[in-house]
Amino acid sequence: MFTGLIECAGSLVSLRRGGESAVLEVAAPLPAAEVKTGDSIAVNGVCLTVISMAAGRFSFDVSPETVDRSSFSLLATGAPVNLERALRMGGRLDGHLVTGHVDCLARLDSSSRRGNATLLSFRLPSEYARLLVEKGSVAIDGISLTVNEVGTEHFSVAIIPHTLAKTTLAGLKVGDSVNIETDLIGKYVARLLAPHAGSSGLTMEKLLQNGFI
Repeated sequence: MFTGLIECAGSLVSLRRGGESAVLEVAAPLPAAEVKTGDSIAVNGVCLTVISMAAGRFSFDVSPETVDRSSFSLLATGAPVNLERALRMGGRLDGHLVTGHVDCLARLDSSSRRGNATLLSFRLPSEYARLLVEKGSVAIDGISLTVNEVGTEHFSVAIIPHTLAKTTLAGLKVGDSVNIETDLIGKYVARLLAPHAGSSGLTMEKLLQNGFI
């Protein structure tokens, strides 16, 4: 489990494919003494397990599902990546609960300035847009952000200068793809309400049956 607060940026060394598997290697300024094989690290919001490390480089096994669902195959050698080690129990949760399981890719549609913030607008499939709510949380390439506005196939976020400077967001260009993880609570609510989708709407009885009140 992660918080969506990026610890540092690394760079992609390689993505080596072989048959039904792949190995991702990342160069990163993570404290090697505090990382061991088997540890979980979120790389651009994807939860991966360290299989080896040496001289500031960390390697991870990547499944075909992860390669297909994430933006890893779109990254060039040397591309920056956001990194976060797993949340420690008892620590402050300053972002939101992020599992590191990517739901889909979104494409940057526009970038503009509003005061001291950078407003980024993304397009994504409607089935995932419906899981987002205004002022709710979303993880973009592993970064915990607040949804500014949401439509049927798009949403926007306002990025403060600190976040822009400490993450890969500053390098995004219109048309670039990013990893999206929608809010965990929203997914559970959608799953629970799915059987009632064709009914006349929510009722107090339905809310009671599903444990919301």
